[in-house]
Amino acid sequence: MSVKFMFEVVMDCRHLGGCCLCFLILAYGRVVTGLITLGRGVDTHRRTYSSAINPVNLGNNPFIYKNNICIICEEPNRYSTNPTFRLREVADAGGPLQHIISPCPHLTANYRCLFHHFLRSRSPRSPARILAEERAMPPPSSSSPSSASLLPSPGENNSEKSGARESSFKFTESTFLASLMPKKEIGADRFLEAHPTYDGRGVLIAIFDSGVDPAAAGLQVTSNGKPKIIDILDCTGSGDVDTSKVVKADDDGCILGASGTKLAVNPSWKNPSQEWHVGYKLVYELFTNTLTSRLKKERKKKWDEKNQEAISEALKQLNEFDKKHAKLEDLKLKKAREDLQNKLDFLRKGAESYDDKGPAFDVVVWNDGDVWRVAVDTQSFEDSPDNGKLADFVPLTNYRTEHKFGIFSKLDACSFVTNVYDDGNLVSIVTDCSPHATHVAGIATAYHPEEPLLNGVAPGAQLISCKIGDTRLGSMETGTGLTRALIAAVEHKCDLINMSYGEPTLLPDYGRFIDLVNEVVDKHRLIFVSSAGNSGPALTTVGAPGGTTSSIIGVGAYVSPAMAAGAHCVVNPPVEGLEYTWSSRGPTADGHLGVCISAPGGAVAPVPTWTLQRRMLMNGTSMASPSACGGIALLVSAMKAEGIIVSPYIVRRALENTAKSIGDVAEEKLTTGEGLVQVDKAYEYVQKCKDFPSVSYKITVNLVGKTTPTFRGIYMRGLGACQQASEWTVQVEPKFHEGASNLEELVPFEECIELHSSNDLVVQAPEYLMLTYNGRSFNIVVDPLKLSNGLHYHEVYGIDSKAPWRGPLFRVPITIIKPFAPVGNPPIFSFSNASFSPGYIKRRFIEVPIGATWVEATMRTSGFDTARKFYIDTVQICPLKRPIKWEAVVTFSSPSVKSFTFPVKGGFTMELAVSQFWSSGIGSHEPTLVDFEVVFHGINISQESLVLDGSEAPTRVVARSLLASEKLVPAATLDKIKMPFCPVDSNLRTLQTKRDKLPSGEQIIALTLIYKFKLNEGAEIKPCIPLLNNRIYDNKFESQLYTISDSNKRVYAFGDVYPDYVKVPKGEFTLRLYIRHESIHILDKLKNLVLFIERKLEKKDYIQLSFFSEPDGHIMGNGAFKSSDLVPGEAEAFYISPPLREKLPKYSLPGAVLLGSISYGTTSLTNGNGQNNQKPPVSYDISYLIPPSKVDEDKGKEATDSSKCVSERLDEELRDVKIRFLADLKRDTDEELSAWDQLAGSLKMEYPNYTPLLAKILECIVSGSTDQDKISHNQKIIDAANEVIDSIDTEELSKYLSIKSDPEDEETEKTKKKMEATRDQLAEALYQKGLALADSESYKVDETVVTSTTVSSTTTNLDAPAEEPDLFEETFKELKKWVDIKSTKYCMLLVIRERRCGRLGTALKFLNDMIDAEAELPKKKLYDLKIQLLDQIGWAHVTSYERQWMYVRFPSSLPIF
Repeated sequence: MSVKFMFEVVMDCRHLGGCCLCFLILAYGRVVTGLITLGRGVDTHRRTYSSAINPVNLGNNPFIYKNNICIICEEPNRYSTNPTFRLREVADAGGPLQHIISPCPHLTANYRCLFHHFLRSRSPRSPARILAEERAMPPPSSSSPSSASLLPSPGENNSEKSGARESSFKFTESTFLASLMPKKEIGADRFLEAHPTYDGRGVLIAIFDSGVDPAAAGLQVTSNGKPKIIDILDCTGSGDVDTSKVVKADDDGCILGASGTKLAVNPSWKNPSQEWHVGYKLVYELFTNTLTSRLKKERKKKWDEKNQEAISEALKQLNEFDKKHAKLEDLKLKKAREDLQNKLDFLRKGAESYDDKGPAFDVVVWNDGDVWRVAVDTQSFEDSPDNGKLADFVPLTNYRTEHKFGIFSKLDACSFVTNVYDDGNLVSIVTDCSPHATHVAGIATAYHPEEPLLNGVAPGAQLISCKIGDTRLGSMETGTGLTRALIAAVEHKCDLINMSYGEPTLLPDYGRFIDLVNEVVDKHRLIFVSSAGNSGPALTTVGAPGGTTSSIIGVGAYVSPAMAAGAHCVVNPPVEGLEYTWSSRGPTADGHLGVCISAPGGAVAPVPTWTLQRRMLMNGTSMASPSACGGIALLVSAMKAEGIIVSPYIVRRALENTAKSIGDVAEEKLTTGEGLVQVDKAYEYVQKCKDFPSVSYKITVNLVGKTTPTFRGIYMRGLGACQQASEWTVQVEPKFHEGASNLEELVPFEECIELHSSNDLVVQAPEYLMLTYNGRSFNIVVDPLKLSNGLHYHEVYGIDSKAPWRGPLFRVPITIIKPFAPVGNPPIFSFSNASFSPGYIKRRFIEVPIGATWVEATMRTSGFDTARKFYIDTVQICPLKRPIKWEAVVTFSSPSVKSFTFPVKGGFTMELAVSQFWSSGIGSHEPTLVDFEVVFHGINISQESLVLDGSEAPTRVVARSLLASEKLVPAATLDKIKMPFCPVDSNLRTLQTKRDKLPSGEQIIALTLIYKFKLNEGAEIKPCIPLLNNRIYDNKFESQLYTISDSNKRVYAFGDVYPDYVKVPKGEFTLRLYIRHESIHILDKLKNLVLFIERKLEKKDYIQLSFFSEPDGHIMGNGAFKSSDLVPGEAEAFYISPPLREKLPKYSLPGAVLLGSISYGTTSLTNGNGQNNQKPPVSYDISYLIPPSKVDEDKGKEATDSSKCVSERLDEELRDVKIRFLADLKRDTDEELSAWDQLAGSLKMEYPNYTPLLAKILECIVSGSTDQDKISHNQKIIDAANEVIDSIDTEELSKYLSIKSDPEDEETEKTKKKMEATRDQLAEALYQKGLALADSESYKVDETVVTSTTVSSTTTNLDAPAEEPDLFEETFKELKKWVDIKSTKYCMLLVIRERRCGRLGTALKFLNDMIDAEAELPKKKLYDLKIQLLDQIGWAHVTSYERQWMYVRFPSSLPIF
């Protein structure tokens, strides 16, 4: 049969010409007659073809070239890629079918190619299919335009015509709603229309993400009424609460919560054992940063209202006092007014420093005889002193058991669930750490019976939520979370896993988590779907694990015209669907395709209730993954219903071999994978393949002659690789699921594989391969010599010769990048007048010259109207290193020039990807014209990373420029110090809970290492573990977490593999490092793991290094080196001097390392103001090893009194030894305490009135245990203090201290020091006596503190009582004679005295000053006293605030990992 086509083509595009137009006459492999007319801008000519063309298998991605020769006109390809056109068919109302061929991607809005032809017979496609496609296309015109009508009239505006074509997308309400949750794009709507009961029923999906909200819209039940979420787990441990403490209720039915709050237990709660496990949790530790921020604002508003009331009252009292007392001649009145002023100042300062840490919730756990129950005391949000609301809480149990959840309060609207582990000793409170997971779950499975158009892809599927994002880390995934999630997925017998998480990786398809994933897929038959990443548009940007792991289906993100118009509200949506600009691209560093398939990457889906909305728009490959996962759930649902064995191998092949091609050229596979998922086609494929064995094919590639490294594809990137043909060995290994029968499956397996190459001129492969279970290898030859510069993608694929309809069983991806070599001095690469439209990506591959170290790039835009957004990415691939990526997102509001500087590695190919954002300028009629220039610069150094060894010798550096003349301007700064530490303790323990038992049956073991360090002043620090840092997926250790805490157990930092700087005060700190693995032998090797604490220097302490042209210049003080002009090829040397010893940080210890950066060049680019950018274009690491410090020979030597005889000096030494021995004696038991008392008594008899001995005894009593009667203990202190006081001649001491001594007289100085020591001992005795007297007072009688602040109350009951001596007041006045009572050391007594006198505001002021000025970390007793003072004043809101802070400053225990 012959079909005639008539083409009339009018075009103005320099990208088209010659044989590329032949594609227009290639249709259905039949006899074609074509008439082609070219005009405007190209040579006008006419060609007529009338020939019989053999049928060509075009598939979804047709090519008109075979072996680089046009199959129609037999002319050679003039272009590096195949410029093809996609043929789309739409139905005309009642008329013949009109075929519209989409324009060349090079063309812009002003230059459109319009194609029009008429079929003389109907299309074989069904009317329903044609009408379905019509809805996504602009409506056809009612009549066929003539060729003349296609030509613009002399005054006609082309841009208006082309713009009208783009903006004709129209919605109805139903089509708009459907576009918000895209399903049509992947064929899910067609599939469900044909199979309504295969909507995911019987399928269980594990969502590895940030935690799904069970209260979110559409996530309560499935389409057949089953619970939507069957389990919710926090796999990270971020919500864990230690409930190992067990208490019993008192006679009133109350228990003491772990927070110290008395809690009323509901009498109806069944608890046969009467044992209550208690714990507590700071609620903000469970919330996201966004929710916490909202709550803080709302709570602060309420707190400010109460505080303002208190301020108003304090101000009123102060004004009334001032009115009543115009003159303050009396000291008592002055102090009374000062007290009122101090209260007012305290409230005002409190408002400025307010920092809400949130309430602490008590958690109570008990066993009701059947299950473990949990109650949470959530009343704390109300800041009410009326505690005990625990009894009103409806108890929860493990979510899996009853599918119930709780809400903390109406204020937060945050839902949570509970899970109990370890026989009630551990409770997990599960909240989400981001709306991300709920959105993902909604895309995959949401069910809205009232709004079915907003259903997820598989509304009948069920879920388990596995939270892998750790709330303590924002939402970062951890190894612990990932492993526990896999354990849970296997335990629940899930069918699918969706994981919309990932990051760059050092090695693809490598790591502990990857090993576990392979086991889960191969042994337990789970289908693992994951996002490819959002780091595009450059190549080799796929992330782990989705884009880098062979056993995971990696998904790219696609946007359709309907999605653009609906979800994204774009004015003029694109005519055709395309991949999002930011979607990550392949291949991986080892040649694997990277992206497997594509799916819609945006949706308006459910979000958690705490966001205060039902749904929102999100886009990313995170959204594409659940879209694909939902589609696969439909497929699995059908397979289960029809009794077809579900295998991830079969499902993956069905998806790949039936995917709809998105791009027009083979290279687009690196962007889209095999194409857009088509559920209905995949289902048909699975049905046909149900009797074939479930086999996967592992591909391993080696360069002939080399056994390592191995690859999963061929990735030739660089001039060197493209200069000759290369031979590769491909190993194909059939892989059956674990447990396959040897005799029934493995032995009979034999396939005759027909091998195909996508281009025989470039890739040559054998024709056939006989494949058995043990695998087979074959060689292929890749010859890139004839390829043009740029990107080329080819494949070798194997087809079952007996069932070719199955499509490729395996593919060997072959990516060839033939870079441009820049020329010039300096080397320059550029392109000009490049036309950009929305979504267009221009890739250029450049061989970075050897010797280049940085790039200066300039981008100039012109020819457009509205603002334009561009992504500029560069990528270089280096062995055993993460891809070196530089990126910038720039917006041009008007035509202008922007400049960039970034580092490069010489000798490695660099991809430059410039892309206009897919939706930027989409409503405009104007293209963006871009000129881009890249200039390479370089200063090469003999050693990039410099290490100064700590000696006085300078370090010689040799610099040279290989490209062009450069200005050598060295600059180096040391701004950090790194101190090494070894663990002081280690602990290995086997984790007992089920969540830490691997599917293989092995129990995970945890190693905890303890490090101690001290800071003499506050600083920003960061822990570094070189062996483990910066790797999650490409790490053989399962997990690594750490905490930094002070001596009060306050946690300042919680971190993981990516440590951050944290600001900590001075003091002693403990770092706990937590590492998990199932092998105790592996963990044993890490018991002495070295850890570094990296500390930022203060800016004033930065060390600027100097440079000299002479080796002795830094010693002699001459020969400074400032700058020089480097001549290409010529070397120049200079010296870097070590830092001066006096400039080293005073806290630097031998073995520590100073860190910094060094640069050698400057950029020639200017900023927008025409000024030179002074920031160095590239910098390198430099370090300086702290040398050993000078030994102080006099240190430790004590001066001896030569005037005394030997026997006297011996007696004194013996006396001092006895005193030290007394101080070191233990007093933990009654026997030890009795022995100590006897020795103290005998020493007092032996050395009567010896003040140092008595002072030491007092010190021992004060530091001793207070378990005995408090009053008796205080009396001992008072007696010991009196003994010290009585042993000192205060008159003689006072007289001596009043005399000015001669500092040059050694004997006088010795005596002075002795007298000052005696004074300090006297002051300490008076101070301790005062404290003991005040403490005893509070026990003997009830506290009677004046709280009224009226005039009468503040002017009475002051100072000492009249009837009997006030020992405290006498002691206080005596102490004032000898020391500054306001000093930090003695200020507590002043606080107590002000409190005794009723001046609570002044007491509070002095106490705050004391806390702020504490040399060491504040003691808990100071804050306890502060709360007591606030209680006495009556500021309930401030008291509540301070009590919440106590849980942060002084937690009862360190957090569990």
